[in-house]
Amino acid sequence: MSLAERRRCVTYLRNQYEISERRACQAIQLNRSSYRYVGQQELVDAAYEEVVRLSERYPYFGYRKIYDLMRGSWSISRETVRLIRRREGLQVIKKRRKRKVLGMTTQWVNQARYPNHVWSYDFVFDQTEDARQLKCMTVVDEYTRQGFEITVGRSLTATDVIRVLEKLFEEHGRPVCLRSDNGPEMVSKAVQTWLKEKHVDTHYIDPGSPWQNAYCESFNSIFRSTCLDRWLFGSMTEARVVINQWLEEYNTIRPHGSLGGMNPKHYLQRWNEENTNQQPEILTA
Repeated sequence: MSLAERRRCVTYLRNQYEISERRACQAIQLNRSSYRYVGQQELVDAAYEEVVRLSERYPYFGYRKIYDLMRGSWSISRETVRLIRRREGLQVIKKRRKRKVLGMTTQWVNQARYPNHVWSYDFVFDQTEDARQLKCMTVVDEYTRQGFEITVGRSLTATDVIRVLEKLFEEHGRPVCLRSDNGPEMVSKAVQTWLKEKHVDTHYIDPGSPWQNAYCESFNSIFRSTCLDRWLFGSMTEARVVINQWLEEYNTIRPHGSLGGMNPKHYLQRWNEENTNQQPEILTA
C-alpha cells in the first residue's frame, strides 16, 4: 500500500468513525508526521491533472506508457510522471493469484483404525513412448496398505472417478471416509454429491500439504520408483498390463515394514481371523 493510499485510509477512518488522528494512524501503521507532511512545492497544474486522468483511465499502464501518451502534447519528463503517480498511489495493480476451489471436509480423520475405515486416492502421471500422457488413479486402504485399483487412461475426469469408486464399493464395501487432495476431479460437485448419497464422508487435506495424505503419497512413491521409472510403455494397453501385474505383486508378495513384514493381503486375512467378533460391520454399496 502506497503512502498516498495510507493517507486516504487515515482520512476515511477519521471521517467515517470519528476517531482521533492518533488512533487512525495506529490502525493503518502510519507515522503521524508522514500523514501531516505537505511538500514544499505544490505542482498541481494541468500536466499533473492529465497524468492522474490518464492513469485512472488506463490503470494497467505503467508510468512509461503514460509518459509516451503525453510526450507529444505535454512538456513533462518521465521521472515527473513516475513521481506524480507514486504520490497519488496510481501504481499498476499487481496481478492477484486466483483462489483455488477447495473441497468440503465432512469428517476429520487422523488415522485409520480398521479395514475400510479410511481410503485415500490420488493421481500419478507418466507418459508412453510417443510422449502422450498417462494418468493413473490410485486407491489405497490406509489401514491394510492394500492398493485396490490403479486405473490408467489418457484423461480421467470426475465421471471416471465416480465409475471407479462405485466399482470398488461393490467389490470391497464402501469406506467410512475418503481422503484426498483438492484436485479438480476430487472437489467437483458431481463427486461430492455422489459420495454424500453413498453416505461416505470426505477429508480434503490442506493445499500444499501432501504429508497429510501420507499413506497414498507413500504408495505413489513406491509405484513410481518400482514400476513407472523402470518401464518405457509403448502403448496404453501395455501400461495397463504391466501396472496390473505390479499391483498384484504389491498386494500379495511385497513385505511391508509397517505390517510386521507381511504383505497387505496376508495382513488383512490375519486381521479378519483375529477380529471376527469385533470386526465392524462392513458397509455395502
